[in-house]
Amino acid sequence: MKRTKKVPSVAHTWRQDWKRNKALYFFVLPAVVEVFIFHYIPMYGAQIAFRNFKPARGIWGSAWAGFKWFDRFFSSFQSQTVIVNTLVLSILLLVCSMPVSIFFALLVNQYKNASFKKVIQTVSYAPHFISTVVMCGMIILFLSPSQGLYGTICKALGVTAGNPMGEAGLFRPIYILTDIWQQMGWESIIYIAALSSVDPGLYDAATVDGAGKLQKTIHIELPSLVPTITLIFIMRIGGILSIGFEKAYLLQNNLNLSTSEILATYVYKVGLVQNAQYSYSAAIGLMNSVVNMSMLIFFNWLSRRFSENSLW
Repeated sequence: MKRTKKVPSVAHTWRQDWKRNKALYFFVLPAVVEVFIFHYIPMYGAQIAFRNFKPARGIWGSAWAGFKWFDRFFSSFQSQTVIVNTLVLSILLLVCSMPVSIFFALLVNQYKNASFKKVIQTVSYAPHFISTVVMCGMIILFLSPSQGLYGTICKALGVTAGNPMGEAGLFRPIYILTDIWQQMGWESIIYIAALSSVDPGLYDAATVDGAGKLQKTIHIELPSLVPTITLIFIMRIGGILSIGFEKAYLLQNNLNLSTSEILATYVYKVGLVQNAQYSYSAAIGLMNSVVNMSMLIFFNWLSRRFSENSLW
């Protein structure tokens, strides 16, 4: 009679892993503590979204309101506008920025001169470190019809300069193009790192078979980037409703408000500017987080079902 092999318990497996990787656990401990303190403990305050919160009464002392604030948001005339604006801007940013970063990484990878390659990477990374406030100030100044570069060029050509920042239809192109310029080099880092791990033997074999640079890119480099692209896409789709507040708010004005008003700026206004509606803004923020989490879980499941790539 064969003896069945005893399966080690979870506790035993964890103890063995602890002994082997004790130093790594201590190394990651500060990050775990930071995330727990500043990201998980504040989730206690999410119940404000279900109460008529009054700061003087505290969270537990405020009356329970149920789904009142959620109903108010979805029944308001502004909800459709801010949700559509957020989704359109986020999707356009995702569709436009990721391919550009991937193309730039593939282009940089073609350079064999190490010194020139470092210069290109340094120049492309630099805009990422410009603060959002400074970046928005530069955009507004450059596009000024009276004093900016745009206005100066129009005057030199004898053309009447309009006001690009005052046109609602131009807000999204300006936002996306400037974001690509600022983040392209930085976002390409992970793709360049993935390309550096490609087996050189694959290139040698392709050269022997007579493959050119384009064929190597299509049949070697792009397939090697698929796992990385998939993981980054899943993480970015998990923040589909979480566009950065600062840039949208700083580029926003009364003339482009119909396309520039997104969830982040709307929450700020109703939560802090307009009569301090804490519960209402908390409900919108909670809805935002739930949608993002649902999208992350769904697309991760979809990727795991149809490929071997997933976050977990």
